[in-house]
Amino acid sequence: MTKTIFKALLILSFISCSNDSKEESPTTEESMYFPPITGTTWETKTVTDLGWKQSAVQPLLDYLELKNSKSFIILINGRIVLENYFNNHTATTNWYWASAGKTLTSTVTGIAQQENLLNINNKVSQYLGTGWTSETLAKENLITCKHLLTMTSGLDDSTDDVDPEDLIYKADAGSRWAYHNVYVKLQDVVEKASGQSWETYFNAKLRDKIGMNGAWIQLGVNSVYASNTRSMARFGLLMLNKGKWENNTILNEAFFNEATTTSQNINLGYGYLWWLNGKGSYHLPQSQLTFQGSVIPTGPSDMFMALGKNDQKIYVIPSKKMVIIRMGDAADNANLALSDFDKVLWEKINALYQ
Repeated sequence: MTKTIFKALLILSFISCSNDSKEESPTTEESMYFPPITGTTWETKTVTDLGWKQSAVQPLLDYLELKNSKSFIILINGRIVLENYFNNHTATTNWYWASAGKTLTSTVTGIAQQENLLNINNKVSQYLGTGWTSETLAKENLITCKHLLTMTSGLDDSTDDVDPEDLIYKADAGSRWAYHNVYVKLQDVVEKASGQSWETYFNAKLRDKIGMNGAWIQLGVNSVYASNTRSMARFGLLMLNKGKWENNTILNEAFFNEATTTSQNINLGYGYLWWLNGKGSYHLPQSQLTFQGSVIPTGPSDMFMALGKNDQKIYVIPSKKMVIIRMGDAADNANLALSDFDKVLWEKINALYQ
């Protein structure tokens, strides 16, 4: 009798362990999706598929429309969850990225470096020649390509003009952070280093490889990219995947990591032309003040962002495998990159899944 009970207990124990192991075995993680380079095919997921709150969708869309948005996309694992257009904008309409396009310049600079065409630690004058600023030769030679990537050139930021006579000494390179249009000189560096026009090199090395549309346009002194919203989403997806598109490395991971982490010790919320959330402090454009806390306190702490004038947005959130795009006119007042809109928008987005 005792032996029978003992055997029964052993069998029950084995069954229990088997059931436990089944419960604890990891579920198969959904693969990352990349839309085809050509055509309009793009896989989708529904709010219901994700277990999100359908009741939170309409308040988000109402807010976006109220705040002068033209388009909005959420990707999870590369798949479209929400794609909405407002105010007569369509999926095929191009719109300007404004300063969100700075991240395109950062990325292509990294591509040129991985092709051994340039080194971001080299002085800018090595590629453009001396006299590209009005500084003394000694001060000009302090400015490296990395200083342009990190907004620490030390040049006077009171004008967006980038002719030599407008690029005036304010501080030694590396000692002052200031949001300045001089970063655009990196496009000239890539031209000189590659022997190709900026647009030709950009199209071949980035745009065409991930299926973007669009073109660079000159607006005053600013070189601005314009594309449809899905093209912006494609670039966000590339960066979510640390510079890889499927199995193709477009940008190497080492440069990606540098670009999306704090790049200097003045503005902790800034990488290589990318804004970084979740840091201890940050600076704003046109200000030398240090603000404590996260750039967007309502947003995920691991988020990095391409932010452009009048609320052009690419939010990339690695922990959620999420990319969010917003294009449109200024939500409220005209602004260079950051606005109160970011804070409230993230409250609406959080309501979807919290």
